[in-house]
Amino acid sequence: MKPLFAKVGIFGVGLLGGSVALGLKERFLAEEIHAYDQDPEALEKALFLGVADRVHPTLGPWVGELQLGVLAAPVGALVELGKALAPFASPESLWTDVGSVKAKVVGALEGLLPHFLGGHPMAGSERAGVGNAHAGLLQNAIWVLTPTSRTSPRAKEGIRKLVEALGAYPLEMTPELHDNLVARISHLPYLLAVALNQMVAHSPHRDLLMFLAAGGFRDLTRVASGSPRMSRDMVVENKEALKEAIEELRGVLWELEGLLDEPEALLQAAEEAKRTRDSLPIVRRSLLPEMHDLVVQVPDRPGQIARIATALGEAGVNIKDIEVLTIREEAGAIRLGFASREERERAREVLAQAGYRLP
Repeated sequence: MKPLFAKVGIFGVGLLGGSVALGLKERFLAEEIHAYDQDPEALEKALFLGVADRVHPTLGPWVGELQLGVLAAPVGALVELGKALAPFASPESLWTDVGSVKAKVVGALEGLLPHFLGGHPMAGSERAGVGNAHAGLLQNAIWVLTPTSRTSPRAKEGIRKLVEALGAYPLEMTPELHDNLVARISHLPYLLAVALNQMVAHSPHRDLLMFLAAGGFRDLTRVASGSPRMSRDMVVENKEALKEAIEELRGVLWELEGLLDEPEALLQAAEEAKRTRDSLPIVRRSLLPEMHDLVVQVPDRPGQIARIATALGEAGVNIKDIEVLTIREEAGAIRLGFASREERERAREVLAQAGYRLP
């Protein structure tokens, strides 16, 4: 079967760019992967890890041979990168990006690069760099596409095929709506994580707070462990939408402060928050298969995931999704996702018989 693309260029070899490249390779979607980065070490790793077939420290005529170009540099560098690429790009080539801010990038690049369609895979990790890239990062991810009235039919069709072939789910919206929504569910949580860690760092009781910080605090502030420079650029590039989100949050916190003197009203707010958090998987039902979750408490010892998988496999129960929720010195938790309620209940029986604690 012929691959979707002959030569593909990945411009910026980090976590997302590397994951796209690996996805293309593992699914045989490209004949040859070319990688460009200003960091020689990143290019060396990309070559060593098999992320790319050929690497380039500079732009040049080789760009004109590409059928597809994916801009995966830090969001603050995307516009300048697009300007540098434009003179070399083939008029027939497809272009997209994976940046988390769209309005500014799309506004600049759709007039520079041929057949450009902005994109943002809603996937990531606090572990940055090509060394942490893997094709599974994009599997079942929502991949936002932001077409405008200037987007060519060729770009819409080609980039959508790319996203679906990588195992992700394309979701179209305007660049402005994307930035508004992402400010609230991605960029604002990052600033909250920074703020909470700053409270600990500047406290006169810092050492005690560090010692007492439990799984909840760690989970809530995990995103602060990512690249500070890349995260800084991300929120600054979306600062207008983010300022609106911060103002909304101020109002919500003000209301919650008032509810501290009204226990019943606070309980109602907490119950609404729980319903919202517990229903997050339902948001994906129109795009992804419904999952039936089961949380398993496990001792923090090697081989627990393998032991659980083996027990369920021998019982004929198929795990569709798995996530490590928390790990402490003595115990942790694993979330298992199943395709049906019956499989989940069968899994509950099997794991209870194996000695695991379940809710």
